[in-house]
Amino acid sequence: MTGDTDPILRFHGAAHGVTGSCYEIERPHSRILIDCGLFQGSKSERELNYGAFPFPPEAIDAVILTHAHIDHSGLLPKLLKQGFSGPIYTTRATIDLCSVMLPDSAHIQEMEVEHLNRRNAQRGRPPVEPIYSQQDAAACMTLFRAVEYGEWTTVAEGLRVRFWNAGHLLGSASVELEIDRHGAPLRIIFSGDIGPGHKLLQTDPEGPAGVDYLICESTYGDRDRPDVSPEQRRSQLGDVVRGAADQHGPLIVPSFAVERTQELLVDLHLLMTTGAVPTAPVFVDSPLATRASAIFERHANEIEQGDVLRQALNSKELRFTETVEQSKAINRLSGFFVVIAASGMCDAGRIRHHLKANLWRRNATVMMAGYQAQGSLGRILLDGAQRVRIQGEEVEVKAHISLFDLYSGHADASELVAWLRARTPVRQQVFLTHGEEAGLNGLRGRLAGLIPEDRIIIPRLDDAFQLTPGRSLPVEVNEPRRLKPEKIARLDWHNDLSKLLLDINEAVSAAADERGRAAMIRRMRRALEDKDA
Repeated sequence: MTGDTDPILRFHGAAHGVTGSCYEIERPHSRILIDCGLFQGSKSERELNYGAFPFPPEAIDAVILTHAHIDHSGLLPKLLKQGFSGPIYTTRATIDLCSVMLPDSAHIQEMEVEHLNRRNAQRGRPPVEPIYSQQDAAACMTLFRAVEYGEWTTVAEGLRVRFWNAGHLLGSASVELEIDRHGAPLRIIFSGDIGPGHKLLQTDPEGPAGVDYLICESTYGDRDRPDVSPEQRRSQLGDVVRGAADQHGPLIVPSFAVERTQELLVDLHLLMTTGAVPTAPVFVDSPLATRASAIFERHANEIEQGDVLRQALNSKELRFTETVEQSKAINRLSGFFVVIAASGMCDAGRIRHHLKANLWRRNATVMMAGYQAQGSLGRILLDGAQRVRIQGEEVEVKAHISLFDLYSGHADASELVAWLRARTPVRQQVFLTHGEEAGLNGLRGRLAGLIPEDRIIIPRLDDAFQLTPGRSLPVEVNEPRRLKPEKIARLDWHNDLSKLLLDINEAVSAAADERGRAAMIRRMRRALEDKDA
């Protein structure tokens, strides 16, 4: 039997996709969010960042933030800009990381919008505005409130939260939520992002058992990574580094600025100091990664490999670059060197500058150091694109492109199942989120025998469910949805258009002579003018 006091759980992001994490718990007299993240991937998904929130920001009483990654925290300044004024509860380390990550996100938006508006002015198009400014990001930081792992905190009337170490990122947490109701309280756990076992800079993930509802990520729900020791991982990284050195060209590493970069620096330091790979300059070309590294060093006592991290961050081979001029100067170097730059999926930041400068070089190596969402430039390169468009320019791809996925901050399928098993019994239902189709369905299949199939729900974007003492009941939501399900975690028309423009340029250039090129252009123009096409 349901009642008006049963909470409603709404999925505003990370539903059939891996970005834009945002869940809402709505009660008669309070509304809270768990995460408020930026959408990444295809342009269709990124455009969601510019649209209205599917809820009134001023009606949200509090935000519970699982960790600092931008796909979980990146829309918090916009939330404040549009009327939210409540507290944001999270761990101390997450506050420290957000203090550099949110202003950096704003800076990237401002710079990219400035570049876009110059092009729009040339094309006679109206200017656009960034999602939020650095001032919005700074104001947002005043709302943060620190909580400790394992301690209950009241965040709204009749609603308490407790944080558990998720083992994913410095300060990351799974969130246990307890909601008062007649009889026993309702207990819910949001996994956040679950870290793998034996992660270089983190402890194993934790969490409570015996909850009513569980919301679990499924990024790698369809695959098991090799069981690789830290020594084996470094050995395999050494193969990549030596291969790049043998080509006498640069090793370009798109990497998330926070934690992934610091993990890479530790292993590169150990490889070079032991003579396993040639010694060479290692450039960290990301102001965010520079500031984040200082935060990691400050929290080194909380990190299992804290002493080694300190040594790596003070290595004589390491160079942190700050200015745009310093960044551009890197690509005037010759021979073998290493560049680590954000963003990790190649969709923003300085990495795009380095890719434009090096993708066309046969002696360059590009090593993707983690998951690449569908529609991102990183995924397009991994899928074998021969040409790409970067900031409106066509670039031929001749560099060696590879994926080195042994630094992932996400548990694989077996580790997710083990984490879920340790949370049982789950009295009501499990919601699978934060995954693409393969990961979601893969994890659902892996849970056979542990969770009955009819108690596993895979919500779509904007779905809502009333959490009753029995099972959840679907809640009718406004139509149309912000994004059709088939457009999430898929290549969209922007990707198709980019590929078409590349194909047209190649076809026209390959024509035998001027007459052939002119004939081809006439045929394409007639096709555009054909109203029935």
